[in-house]
Amino acid sequence: MAAVDKTGSSSSISNINNNTQEIRNGEDDDLWSSILSEVTTHSRSKLPSGKNVFVMGEDGAGKTTLLARLQGIEEYMKGRGLEYLYFNVHDEDIDDHARCNAWILDGDLYHKGLQKFALSASNIRDTLAVLVVDMARPWTVLDSLQKWSSVFREYIDKLKIPPEEIKEMEHRLLRQFQEYTDPGEDLGTPQRRNTSLQEEEDETVVLPLGENTLTHNLGVPLLVICTKCDAISALEKEHDYRDEHFDFIQSHIRRFCLQYGAALVYTSIKENKNIDLLYKYIVYRLYGFSFNFPAQVVEKDAVFIPSGWDNEKKIGILHENFQTLKAEDSFEDVIIKPPVRKFVHEKEIVAEDDQVFLIKLQSLLAKQPPVAAGRPVDASNRVPGSPRTPNRSGTTNVASVTPIPSGTKKIDPNMKAGTTSEGVLANFFNSLLSKKTGSPGSGGSAPGGGGGNLSGSAKKSGQRLGLTDVQAELDRISSKPEIEASSPTSPTSPTPADGDAS
Repeated sequence: MAAVDKTGSSSSISNINNNTQEIRNGEDDDLWSSILSEVTTHSRSKLPSGKNVFVMGEDGAGKTTLLARLQGIEEYMKGRGLEYLYFNVHDEDIDDHARCNAWILDGDLYHKGLQKFALSASNIRDTLAVLVVDMARPWTVLDSLQKWSSVFREYIDKLKIPPEEIKEMEHRLLRQFQEYTDPGEDLGTPQRRNTSLQEEEDETVVLPLGENTLTHNLGVPLLVICTKCDAISALEKEHDYRDEHFDFIQSHIRRFCLQYGAALVYTSIKENKNIDLLYKYIVYRLYGFSFNFPAQVVEKDAVFIPSGWDNEKKIGILHENFQTLKAEDSFEDVIIKPPVRKFVHEKEIVAEDDQVFLIKLQSLLAKQPPVAAGRPVDASNRVPGSPRTPNRSGTTNVASVTPIPSGTKKIDPNMKAGTTSEGVLANFFNSLLSKKTGSPGSGGSAPGGGGGNLSGSAKKSGQRLGLTDVQAELDRISSKPEIEASSPTSPTSPTPADGDAS
């Protein structure tokens, strides 16, 4: 019995050991299977290569600067024709890198034929088209959008793409537009979407498109970027733009985006606005990364409207702020290009050689007739500047007499003059006495030297002659002929009457 019991116990132990080994083998198989499936999943979820960003716009709109900033370069030399840049894309979940190609078409329509070197029928499905407009020149925005969208549409029509593939591309763009939903508040979503969900079509029913929505379906996702939005403040100061003007511009741009199913982003390199948002939206549309940024329409210089969010009713909200404008006004009639200020540059005058100038002058002088060296001077017409003489007639002296302000003419009592001249002076002083009333003088002095002292003091101080001094001078002049008649050769001397008068 004991032997039998030992045999039974040993057999049961061996069975237990066999079962344990089988369990371990099963666990090992599951572990290897999970590792292989994870590797397979990672290999399938690698970032796809060959994605393209094709940029179009006017010269000076900032296309190269914007793409260089996405690449991480602060300064980049602009090229001509067709430029090529790239920027790196990194998936943190699988630690994978990819290079996104960026092609920039020159703003001159002469180079539009270079599109064939960047886009083909094989890679058009993996392309994001970008239209860049300059907000520093808002009057060019609408024309630029229409021009470059027509250029891109004409090129797609020339590509030899099978009709079935074109319909598939248009249908995919339509589904992306209709299935857009606002991002939730949970920001902890994974960076990339599940690739299996991207490849499968969702058969859920979606709402129909609104009026004027996706009427121009190119089959290629489109992105409109407004650069230099920091110039909005300058437009307000220099060109008297108001909020309703910027709302009017935004409404027309959003209507264009609605027709093409495009997204809209306002950016500023100078102020670093929406640059990071732009990068994340590009990798979201090309690589399927999750995107958690909602639409932004509050700030007029940082607008962001993702594709599928907008509609006519939301655009109509902008029209409520119009005061002097109307929604149906023409864009060209409201946003007018300001007059160009012409700067007049003075032409530089280059002096010719001295010898050349002298030769020309000599030839001109030789052709002219000889001219007299000077003109004879007629002495009879000359106005003499010498002092008056006794030989002048009374009529001439009277005609030449002009009122002389007192205090500016010095009277010399020793000056010899004729009776006619002295009579003229007497009449002149009498006329002054009859018209004006002088201030009383302080006191006279001797006739001989007093007259000279009086006139000198009056000239020095600039005061008028007093009545007493003038009367004394008149008396002296009237008595002067009698003295000259008695002694013509003797110098004049004061009389007792003059001294009494003074």
